[in-house]
Amino acid sequence: MTTERFGIIKFSGKEQTVVGDDISVGQKAPDFTIQKIDWSVSKGLKETSGKVRIIVSIPSLDTPVCDRETRRFNQEAAGLGANIAILVISMDLAVAQKRWCGAAGVDQVITVSDVIKADFGKKYATLMKEVRLLRRAVFVVDRKGIVTYVAYMATNGDEPNYEEVMAAAKKALEK
Repeated sequence: MTTERFGIIKFSGKEQTVVGDDISVGQKAPDFTIQKIDWSVSKGLKETSGKVRIIVSIPSLDTPVCDRETRRFNQEAAGLGANIAILVISMDLAVAQKRWCGAAGVDQVITVSDVIKADFGKKYATLMKEVRLLRRAVFVVDRKGIVTYVAYMATNGDEPNYEEVMAAAKKALEK
């Protein structure tokens, strides 16, 4: 049975139920099924195996904070090299993600959608049940599939500590 926790985050001023148990540093990262921008189904970790993964959970690309965050990770990705993959996951439709990426010039991160099954949201405790959006969080997963960094934002308006995330990713590369 999936855990549901009410009241740990608000969306538009209303308490939300978060589905799933929070991910912890040191645990094996659960794989998840998502849709790519061409609507093909993907196993997020399997397709990026052998790389360090930065997994970014956001509510929607079409909001100012998510837009800024995704653009920042796109800039950071350009300097990280081929051994790190950055996945930005939202509930946006794949066609909306494709349109947004084209308009924003975002081409270094992989945007994927959790809209059909909310598999990622449930497994990583980012699904807000009432609004069926993802809460903001960042995870770093090393090449062996172990979570080395986790940050759940206290509110959806908070941005992650980018320097901390990048440092965790670079440290995971050393393993």
